Amino acid sequence: MAAPMLRWCCSGRRFAFARVGCGSCHRRGPPTGSTSNGKRGQSSVAQQPHITAQKPRKGEPEWAAVVGLEIHAQIASNSKLFSGSQVCFAAPPNSLVSFFDASLPGTLPVLNRRCVEAAVMTGLALDCHINRKSLFDRKHYFYADLPAGYQITQQRLPIAVNGSLAYSVYVGRKPSQMVTRTVRVKQIQLEQDSGKSLHDDLRSQTLIDLNRAEGQLRVDANISVHRPGEPLGIRTEVKNLNSARFLAKAIDYEIQRQINELENGGEILNETRSFDFKLGCTVPMRDKEGKQDYRFMPEPNLPPLLLYDSGSLPSGADPQQVINIDQLRERLPELPRVTRQRLVQQYGMLPEHSCVLLNEVGLLEFFQNVIKETRAEPKKVTSWVLNTFLGFLKQQNLAVSESPVTPSALAELLDLLDRKAISAPAAKQVFEELWRNEGKTPAQIVAEKKLELLQDPEALEQLCRSTLEAHPDVVMDLKRGNPRAINKLIGLVRKATLGRADPTAIKEVLERQLSS
Repeated sequence: MAAPMLRWCCSGRRFAFARVGCGSCHRRGPPTGSTSNGKRGQSSVAQQPHITAQKPRKGEPEWAAVVGLEIHAQIASNSKLFSGSQVCFAAPPNSLVSFFDASLPGTLPVLNRRCVEAAVMTGLALDCHINRKSLFDRKHYFYADLPAGYQITQQRLPIAVNGSLAYSVYVGRKPSQMVTRTVRVKQIQLEQDSGKSLHDDLRSQTLIDLNRAEGQLRVDANISVHRPGEPLGIRTEVKNLNSARFLAKAIDYEIQRQINELENGGEILNETRSFDFKLGCTVPMRDKEGKQDYRFMPEPNLPPLLLYDSGSLPSGADPQQVINIDQLRERLPELPRVTRQRLVQQYGMLPEHSCVLLNEVGLLEFFQNVIKETRAEPKKVTSWVLNTFLGFLKQQNLAVSESPVTPSALAELLDLLDRKAISAPAAKQVFEELWRNEGKTPAQIVAEKKLELLQDPEALEQLCRSTLEAHPDVVMDLKRGNPRAINKLIGLVRKATLGRADPTAIKEVLERQLSS
């Protein structure tokens, strides 16, 4: 109970769909096993009219979907939101429960400063308006994992409102086919987390753990479909999705389920569903036809939460007793959108490359460390990190932190390549040796394998001349207009030098000798 949770609501996002096939899933009753808040939902609109399928207008998508998300995120704090009990994942059941968590009469909530700061920083990161005054409310309902009979939340005046989040998404198969979308954030609120209900179907028992519900992320998705240009459809709510992967699967399945239901002459019910990750489908939990009255009322034991900025801070105020929004803004790390813009402007990389660097854990730090230690151009570093380095990681299913190649080793290799001490094919060979993690430096590998480039221009001139004289047929083929013949000559020269000649330098010498 009273674990620190942030809850924010994302406004409905519209998507256009053409009809595709959808599998079916049949199951009786709710899913078994451990659930959190397994029998509670948000209030709904009673007796909404049913929607049936209509024919689409010419040139329009067949269906449009609207998805709204209600996100419950755990705050990284050492104690709970309204009590001093410790927050510890996987602690023994009911071992971290204070008198307030157990709702003993006479106990009062004490607001956790760290949780307020986290909520403000989240609001700033999502471009929200931070309310200088926010209120706490009681949301009443009766369930075993809520011994007080009410949940402390922020329904009327939350801590932050009207935000947005810009994100990049691929609209085609090519990496360059990337666009930026924006999702609106309706509000962010501090909310007391409930306990956890453990349902044992074999013994017909429900056990309660008042430590907290656990789970760093839980999402409720509200989903509806409609024909473009027609009123919004009746929505269903899919509860307690605990990962981004399950969230995507549940939304995809529910959209297609509703489309199939309407096209087959059925009706969409305003109901709550859960996602069965084993079967990959949503199943009914309870209907929401009857509107639930939560009887929201002001929380009498918590005063209004007042926030300040540097301009409105009372003179002589104790900094430990107030929350300064401007100070929290200064503590914000560089946000992802700012980092992407900086990478594009500072290093001249493509926007899609900046997204890859941020999406792979640890890859941006690896890239920046290589940049610090090498004289190679940033574009060359970007190419090696995203293509060669990341490709090897993907092949062996390794994280960046598990890589046998360090940033300093890759930087040294790129310096050798930049000084034209080795060729590009030789650099790939050196990288493969580094990946074997035998404790050798790039310079040592180059010396052992004799991969250094031929540095004598006169020797290269003589080798190219000898190659042209020894292969008049290839020269004649080139003069007849076959562009591939030059590549064959380059290969012959490299073979004669055991791969120690730079292909670019060879091509320049050959073209000069052929034109003379």
